[in-house]
Formats: sequence, structure tokens, C-alpha cells
Amino acid sequence: MDRMLRRWARPVMAALAMVLLMQVSAPASAETPVERHGRLSVQGNRIVDQHGAPVSLHGMSLFWSQWQPQYYNRDAIQWLADDWNISVIRAAIAVHAGGYMEHPEAEMARAEAAIDAAVAAGVYVIIDWHAHDPEPEAASRFFASIASRYGDLPNLIYETWNEPLPQYDWATSVRPYHEAVIGVIRAQDPDNLVIAGTPRWSQDVDIAAETPLTFDNVAYTLHFYAGSHRGDLRAKAATALSKGVAIFVTEWGTTNADGDGGVDAAETELWWRFIADNQLSDLNWSVADKDEASAALLPGASGQGGWTLDQISPSGRLVRERLRTLDR
Repeated sequence: MDRMLRRWARPVMAALAMVLLMQVSAPASAETPVERHGRLSVQGNRIVDQHGAPVSLHGMSLFWSQWQPQYYNRDAIQWLADDWNISVIRAAIAVHAGGYMEHPEAEMARAEAAIDAAVAAGVYVIIDWHAHDPEPEAASRFFASIASRYGDLPNLIYETWNEPLPQYDWATSVRPYHEAVIGVIRAQDPDNLVIAGTPRWSQDVDIAAETPLTFDNVAYTLHFYAGSHRGDLRAKAATALSKGVAIFVTEWGTTNADGDGGVDAAETELWWRFIADNQLSDLNWSVADKDEASAALLPGASGQGGWTLDQISPSGRLVRERLRTLDR
């Protein structure tokens, strides 16, 4: 009888062990980033999730929408979520040079396609008014339309001015612009996060922090390119944080600021450390197959995702490797 019990118990115990092994090896959570974090907000100099915990999003920026529209679709963005492990995608909606000012319907369709794809993938989406010069009336129309249609979704993040040129100072140009455009957004969407561009190609975050906007749930844009921007810009960012504003790195590159010059891996690592130490969110520039060093893909890479390593650039490989190690 004792022998029979042992023979019976063996497969039962093996089955239980297999169940336990599956539980241990299974992911802790199958939630998407948006299911996990919900609607984002700003508390002090941190972006927090629906539970009040600091959150750091990491992802990729699409290229100028009028020049690389082939990646503004569900397949490409789903692939970035599944294979690159992104938690946020940025739609760089072009304003000039054949963008929204000339073709508003086409650019609105690209913005909506990116939002719909992000919602389907369960990731956040930044709708970026990708301009260097102000167009407050057009921007207000654009964002009012986006907010009225999608403002109830926790996925949505607004970036109201990509990179103001140096001739537009904070007090007389950039801040009044944001006040006007964010006011229009808030009339439709009182809650979702807004990221406000800062002077001098979104580098003077310390100047913006001296007289910040009075709206709730606003962070400030910081852009860097590792080959051009080093400790001095990190010091400016640290100053802004010390003044109590939240920073969001909506665009950064591994290369020089012109998009070329090769990958500066050492300086990129220093920036990654700064981002981690300060619990910042960041997006790499860019999902594109343009023949330049900052493009994540090599020329001819499919617009539908599914990229193999031999279709990914040296910069793209470095960025993808990092993204795949990060918690979403």
C-alpha cells in the first residue's frame, strides 16, 4: 500500500511542481503600460501615475510626419511595443515644410493613426506640434480637435511646441504661446499631461523654471544629442528640477545635434544615468530609415515593423538593447 501511494504521489507532485515553476517564470504582470499606470499627472518635479508613484516612460519618437509617414501605423507601433519594449511613442506632426500648415487633413490623419495605434498597443502617445516657429492659431485648432476626440483617454500626452528657436524668449514669446494653446486644450481636456517646449531648441529648461506656467499637470521639454550636449546641459536640467518643475525628455539622440557624426556611446551612457537618477521619461530620435546616424533603421526598412537586426542601425541597436532591459 505504501508503495502504491508513493507511485500515485509522484505524478501529482510533478504536476504541482510544474504549476509552481510556471508561476515563478511567468511575467509578474501582463498589464500594458497604460493599464498599469493609468492617467499621468505632475506632483512637484516628478511625473506620477494613477497610484501617485513616480513613473518613467521610455520609447521612440517617429520622424517628421510629412517625410517618413510610413511608420505612422498600427503594425509598426505594435512591433515597437512588443519587440522594443516601448511604453510611449511620439508622433512628430510636422507643421511647416509641407506639414500641417499646407496639408492639415493629411497631418491630422497621421496624428489620429498614431493615437489609435498606441491605444491598441496599450502605450502612451505624445502628439507633438513639431515646429520651430510659433503658429498659435493653427496649433489651437489642431489640439482642440485632438482633445475633443481623444481627451478622455489616459494614453494621450500633448507636446505643444517642439523646439522654439533662440530668437523666441520665454517671457515674451514662448510662455504666452503656451498659455494660449494650453488654455484651449484645457477647455476640452482638463486632466491629461501637457509638455511645454522651452527656449533655444528646448534646452533652456532652467529659464522656464524661473517663471513656470500656472496650469496643473505641465512638464517641460528637454532635448539633447549626446555628441553635442554634455554636462553643461545636464546642469541646466538639474537646476530646473531643483526649482520644482518636472522635465520630460521628448527627444534625444546618440549622435550630434545634426543627426550625424556617429554614435557617442560613452556620453549616451552618462545621459542614461542622469535620466535614471532623476526618474525622467525619454524618447529616442527616431523611427526612420533616413540615411543618417540618428535614424534607428537602415534605408529600406519596412514601414510595418518586423525589423531584423540587419535592418537596424548602430544607433537603433544600442537604443533597442537598452529599451528591452527597462521596466514598462
